[in-house]
Amino acid sequence: MTQNATDVEATAALVDVRQDDDGVLVVTLSQPKTRNALSQAMMQALNDAVQEASSNVSVRAIVLAAAGPAFCAGHDLKELTAHRQDADAGVQFFSDTMQRCSELMQAIVACPKPVIAAVHATATAAGCQLVATCDLAVAATSAKFCTPGVNIGLFCSTPMVALSRNVGRKRAMEMLLLGDMISAEDAAAYGLINRVVDDGDVLATASEFAQKIARKSSATVATGKKAFYQQAEMPLAEAYDFASDVMVRNMMAADAKEGIGAFLEKRAPTWKD
Repeated sequence: MTQNATDVEATAALVDVRQDDDGVLVVTLSQPKTRNALSQAMMQALNDAVQEASSNVSVRAIVLAAAGPAFCAGHDLKELTAHRQDADAGVQFFSDTMQRCSELMQAIVACPKPVIAAVHATATAAGCQLVATCDLAVAATSAKFCTPGVNIGLFCSTPMVALSRNVGRKRAMEMLLLGDMISAEDAAAYGLINRVVDDGDVLATASEFAQKIARKSSATVATGKKAFYQQAEMPLAEAYDFASDVMVRNMMAADAKEGIGAFLEKRAPTWKD
């Protein structure tokens, strides 16, 4: 997707994108006044950043962070409500918004680079969905999570998709039906996040994860991430057949030959990617 100067400037105002020398790309939601709500523009900016990173060979892992008092407050309810004045009472805008959200979440899953959420504060509704969609997630001790749509008459149906694929059914339904905030410790116990750290260590820990991944074969990581999400939707026997085929094809790759050889020879591998 080609962006003109105006588009790039608008995107920069919504997200801050910085890459370090190790190939780690940090994408920071930068709309603290709206609590980083997922307006249509914000979702487009995030999708653009993910798509760009997907095709950029110098990017090896992505950290998704946020500025301000919230990680992400979910969909922009003010934006949605304003379109109730449309001729169709907002139906087309609501449909477009949900479609953009679905495209963003699927882009994160489809991205060959692992995406790691660094959650410093609250992640609610579609913001919680965003965390659940990321491959890994690190959260501050003070972070909180919820899918509170049921409290305002709008069940969190799209967040439910990511949530139900990351936590147990009873836990997912508890979050969706009660709409209560849960602590970072509970989120870790539920399987929503990987690690709880001190508030000041969130970005550093997420970046440490990313840097460890960046030192591995990017081709192998991409193969594994894609296969993980594909097999997860398959029946057991089909998943084993699929994974066995992936493993054989992976064994034939140059990096597998190099990595196994380096292990046997007790030396550091030199990845071809």
